[in-house]
Amino acid sequence: MDPERIRTIIADDQPLIRHGIGFIIKAQPDMEWCGEAGDGREAVNLALRTRPHIALRIEATRELRRQLPECKVIILTTFDLEEYVYEGIRAGAVGYLLKDAAPEELLHSIRAASRGEAIYRTGAAARMISEALRQTESFQDRQDMRLSLPDPLTDRELEVLQEMAYGLKNEDIAAKLHISESTVKTHVHRVLQKIGAEDRTQAVVLAIRNQWVQ
Repeated sequence: MDPERIRTIIADDQPLIRHGIGFIIKAQPDMEWCGEAGDGREAVNLALRTRPHIALRIEATRELRRQLPECKVIILTTFDLEEYVYEGIRAGAVGYLLKDAAPEELLHSIRAASRGEAIYRTGAAARMISEALRQTESFQDRQDMRLSLPDPLTDRELEVLQEMAYGLKNEDIAAKLHISESTVKTHVHRVLQKIGAEDRTQAVVLAIRNQWVQ
């Protein structure tokens, strides 16, 4: 296995989908195809054997994340439904992509996930995240919760975390908050340290679950 390439597996009950995606990934110089599985249990076993960076279309997301937390899961589905997106986030998936997405979008999502970015770009995902943020508790309650951390988030760090939850990149956050991109990177690093997140995706999931964002 080449540690420099993005190792990827897929679990899907449709052989044509598995073979087609495998063909696409095998053609990428920066990716390594580690195999395919027909269901979630088989996929978990495959992942434990091959130690992939990315797993596509996994029903057993929670179990895979429990046994192999360093593996990022992108849910690949035909259903653009908010409840599916929400369950994916709760289970620890970093992305939600429709099966009819263009190959370029799939490859972009795999590369983005490997960098620790969240990929929730379907209509249902956008609606669900927006609604989740609108329905959080009062801002004062969120402040109380983030202040309960051993090393509380500052107001600026909370602002940066909120923009991360909306999917903004560092340069976009810098422009919106009128600060330098290097300052944003420092805040992002501090946020990850304080809330115990391994990457931006995990930080966003924690922010939504704990209602630290508006």
